[in-house]
Parts: sequence; structure tokens; C-alpha cells
Amino acid sequence: MATQQKVIPFLWFQDNAEEALRFYLSVFEGSKLVSEQRWGEGGMGPKGSLMTATFSLGGQQIAVLNGNPDVRFHDSMSLAVSCESQAEVDRLWSKLTADGGEPGHCGWLKDKFGVSWQIIPAALPRLLSDPDRARAGRVMQAMLQMGKIDIAGLEAAAQG
Repeated sequence: MATQQKVIPFLWFQDNAEEALRFYLSVFEGSKLVSEQRWGEGGMGPKGSLMTATFSLGGQQIAVLNGNPDVRFHDSMSLAVSCESQAEVDRLWSKLTADGGEPGHCGWLKDKFGVSWQIIPAALPRLLSDPDRARAGRVMQAMLQMGKIDIAGLEAAAQG
């Protein structure tokens, strides 16, 4: 019997949770829909429209809700993605900033729904935790100048 994840991020969308859900399922390889519930007769949304859903991205379950049009996403909460290669960073950055998404600084971006993401190569925390604090400091300074994180740029900074 599968164990249910104890803590699940819950994203409250104004009225486009289903569009966001389908988008995220298309962006992340190996993602899957876990469950969905639709509004019935007399519900807060149109009958048959998505009320809530749970999906899995990289083994992490996330829930979505179609809720209140007055609720907006902001930068105090983000979803961080650890990437194994520059190709993965580039692919996710490109897809998540497409069609109205906004690139940010230091690996942060907002997708077209306003959800904040951190697209971080696994090399970044490794380089930042280098016992040679001068190397780690150069990596930090390089990262602070980047939008999308460039692994080769980080490694060059580490070398001095």
C-alpha cells in the first residue's frame, strides 16, 4: 500500500487551476495526475469544472484549487526544482517563462500563472558549500549576477 505524502503544497488559483495543472503535467517529465474533483450542481464553480486536483511532479505531490479571484501568488512562496544538467535548466526555464512568464534573478522565475519557481542546478549548492570559502564566495558573486543559472559560469567563477 502506498503511503500518502504528509505535507503537500497547495496552490490556490483564481479560476485557471485546470489550465495550470495541464501545463505543469506537460512541462515535467514523469509527472502524473493523482486525483481530481469537479464541481457538481450548485457548487461554487460551473458544474463539471475542476474544483481541486493533486498531481505528482518529480515524486512531489502538489494540490491545486480553483478558488477566489481576489487571491494572488507572490514571491514569498516558490517551488524549487533541482536540475542535473544545464540542458534541464534551459528546458525548464524556457517552458516555465513562455507565454507570459517572467525571468527573475538568481534562478528564480514566475510562470504565466504567477507561481514562483527556483530552477537550480545541483552544481550550485555543491559549489556554494566548497570548503574553500574564497571559491564559494566567487560562485555566490557570479550567481548573484545571473538570471537563469549557468553552470559553466559558476564553475569558471569557482576556478577564479
